[in-house]
Amino acid sequence: MKELQIGQNDAGQRLDRFLSKSVPLLPASLAQKYIRIKRIKLNGGRAERDTRLQAGDLVQLYINDEFFDTPSQDNAFLTVAAPKLNIVYEDEQILLVDKRPGLAVHPHDGAEYGRTLIDHIQAYLYQTRQWRPREEHAFTPALCNRIDRNTGGIVIAAKTAEALRVMNQKIKDRELDKRYLAVIEGTPRKSEGSLKGYLFKDAKKNRVFVTDTPQAGAKSCQTDYRVLAQRKGLSLVECKLITGRTHQIRAQFAHAGHPLLGDGKYGKLNKNFDRTYQALYSYKLHFTFTTDAGSLEHLNGKSFQVDRVDFVQEYFPEYKL
Repeated sequence: MKELQIGQNDAGQRLDRFLSKSVPLLPASLAQKYIRIKRIKLNGGRAERDTRLQAGDLVQLYINDEFFDTPSQDNAFLTVAAPKLNIVYEDEQILLVDKRPGLAVHPHDGAEYGRTLIDHIQAYLYQTRQWRPREEHAFTPALCNRIDRNTGGIVIAAKTAEALRVMNQKIKDRELDKRYLAVIEGTPRKSEGSLKGYLFKDAKKNRVFVTDTPQAGAKSCQTDYRVLAQRKGLSLVECKLITGRTHQIRAQFAHAGHPLLGDGKYGKLNKNFDRTYQALYSYKLHFTFTTDAGSLEHLNGKSFQVDRVDFVQEYFPEYKL
């Protein structure tokens, strides 16, 4: 329990507003709940959230010590009162989450404090008591892969240090088969094929470029694809990443003359369709371990797929996943 005394400068404030300033990591909705169930008291008794504080009042807080820490990216998960996750699969080692387009996976993607996928995952594990940060200083749940802010799909989170180590190695060794769905403009000459080239990144412009011949600093890239459906000048394609470069699918299809619908960075926005971000979704994941996977061996041979991809229903309503 911690006790805060009200000084002259805080007198006259509502209790809930005082708490938002004094304990910024405590979400407003959780503060209201704690006031209601008397885990936050005023002068030893019950109070209302709109109670006006007086100089000399004592506010008693029966809440976890974590909420009194200095706010930082490491504890941003505490500000998430009600985690919003579409869980595809979960066990004691990993968590597969279907990320919605528009949600950043990490704070360095320009997202606001406490509003990233990893914040919601850590909040979920904290609130379900699967992770106790005060007791587990050596490891913090982390993401094993990432996808662009405006791309949706399956993201892998590790709950344990071993799961993170093993999964990162499996991804590096390409022992995971990741499939994407994309809507591209036009139709490739071949209904099934492979896009190959060399990709280099321009960090200043935050974009990549694809060439047909090797260049200094460029890395080889390959995306296998097959056309699933065609309609109104668009094609629905399934993509398999052979390499996993930044913006690979987007850049390679644009280079091939078939930019993704809605992708203003690597193509032009199509005025015939009301879409302002790329139609790209990481919809299926298959574990194909060829070496020992330790505590993750039970995943070998298993496949996971999202139930719904909005742009498939919108542009190809007759196609079923």
